[in-house]
Amino acid sequence: MVVAVARRRVRAELHTFGLPWNHCAACVGISVSRRRAPGCTRRNPRDPLAPDLVQRAFTAEAPNRLWVADITQHPTAEGWLYCAAVMDAFSRRIVGWAMGERIRTELVLEAVNMATRTRRPEPGTIHHSDHGAQYTALGFGQRLRAAGLLGSMGTVGDCYDNALMESFWATLQTELLDRQPSPTRALLRSEIFSFIEGFYNRHRLHSSLDMVTPVEFERRWFATATDHQSRAS
Repeated sequence: MVVAVARRRVRAELHTFGLPWNHCAACVGISVSRRRAPGCTRRNPRDPLAPDLVQRAFTAEAPNRLWVADITQHPTAEGWLYCAAVMDAFSRRIVGWAMGERIRTELVLEAVNMATRTRRPEPGTIHHSDHGAQYTALGFGQRLRAAGLLGSMGTVGDCYDNALMESFWATLQTELLDRQPSPTRALLRSEIFSFIEGFYNRHRLHSSLDMVTPVEFERRWFATATDHQSRAS
């Protein structure tokens, strides 16, 4: 299954550049990396939990209907670097992110602040996460409500209840982090930034999006929606 998806992605990439597809030639040199998605959050049993509004239905009919969020970590020679991210389930686009030396509530606040600032969602957008103490913190819940976001949380210790973010972390791990060690946090910050904004959102083809990028998938949706509105008027 993994190899088949890799072949589809290579074929789509070749088509983008107007190059012919040759099954044997295109598969030479392809190696499949096994994905892993490290977890790093812990629940604070004293904090209140949000209900599960998603129930593993990670689909959305339009942008800014369902966001999923999580935190990952990666070592450097200077110590751990933590990364929080927010993904739009509709297009798989990373719409908010933040990095820091400590895994604190401020980290996830920065990520959701970036998402709300750049996307300006209508009230009622669902923000789905795990039970990590950063997401159950009082200040984070207050920020969600102030932004008109609906907090949602999956069950404890179940990767399938946040499958989209687990998949993104695995992609980040195998396509960037496992390639070479990171000597400094500053270098890793730069590499993750370039991966998210320069590659993943704008150039990486997604099998779940019919082999287009998240940015292109949204562009096509907005173009179609605008066309429908103009015809209706």
